[in-house]
Amino acid sequence: MSDLKTIREEITEIDAQMAALFEKRMKAARKVAAYKEAHGLSVRDRKVEAEKIQRQKELIGDEELRSYYVLFQQSVMDIASAYQETLISGMKVAYGGVEGAYAYLAAKKLFPSSRLISNPDFREAYRSVEKGENDCAVLPIENSIAGEVGAVMDLLYQGSLNITQIYDLPIRHRLMGIKGTRLEDIKTVISHSQAIGQCSRYLSKRHLITETAANTSAAAERVLEKGDPTVAAIASEETAELFGLEILDSDIQNAGTNTTRFAVFSRNLNTPVTAGRNDHENFILVFTVKNEAGALALTLNIIGAHGYNMRNLKSRPLKDLAWRYYFYLEAEGDIHTQNGREMLQELSALCADLKLVGTFREEPV
Repeated sequence: MSDLKTIREEITEIDAQMAALFEKRMKAARKVAAYKEAHGLSVRDRKVEAEKIQRQKELIGDEELRSYYVLFQQSVMDIASAYQETLISGMKVAYGGVEGAYAYLAAKKLFPSSRLISNPDFREAYRSVEKGENDCAVLPIENSIAGEVGAVMDLLYQGSLNITQIYDLPIRHRLMGIKGTRLEDIKTVISHSQAIGQCSRYLSKRHLITETAANTSAAAERVLEKGDPTVAAIASEETAELFGLEILDSDIQNAGTNTTRFAVFSRNLNTPVTAGRNDHENFILVFTVKNEAGALALTLNIIGAHGYNMRNLKSRPLKDLAWRYYFYLEAEGDIHTQNGREMLQELSALCADLKLVGTFREEPV
């Protein structure tokens, strides 16, 4: 049996090999950080990490050591992620609204170490990325109660940016007023039109007058400036803390499952981390069809024939053509394959306009 000194020398040799591999891995992580910064991606992707660990633990032949290897891999990923956060800390992320708005909260969740840049509205945030002033933008595209955010959906069709990531943010609306306000004294409520729609039952039941604001944070700021105990705002708990307002009622949305989908918009199109057909990958198309009978049905049939599962289809009016529409389509699968390219080619023959505007993995809540 080897003596302790020999064993320690063996461990020292192994540690030297691991140090070289660690340096090599962190240099690869640096490349990943550069890609994520260029494509508007957040550092952590829990699904990818979990899948990688699941695959790699099978490389350990000693079953007793597998659970320890999982802990080791998780630690390595945490270190690599912290390094990447440091590297992209100068990344500029635009959002519509001011600090405390739901778009700000989503941006903070996705890019915790980046510079978050406030913009007056969604369009300004989007245009700032197109002009190169910011690296990416975090904007809402849909709410589970109020439906699509039309202004952002139209930017998808009209603009040049790509969706690289989608994140579902649970929305918990609070009613808030200045210090000393009583719930029974409230007569007017200010908020973004989407938030008002999401709380319509609550507002209707209490016969409250509503006023719209550019965003929920701006509504809270207006309530603070008015100093009127009969006026309240609908916003997040974080917004109430930011402006020193008192929460009068909580979870006033129409449904407890109220969720807003936020998209990350970048100048570059993202490609999936895995090659080939993968149900975790998603893509988005916007298109118009020729004014012919059955044109839309033929378009959808082509997508189905290529094995892609359509999960979302919406229509939006074209601003410059009365009673004409463009379509937003979201489907599951990797479109960056020979099969995907063939599908796009077939669709081009049917669609008057066709644009691939995003490939992404949806972030878990």
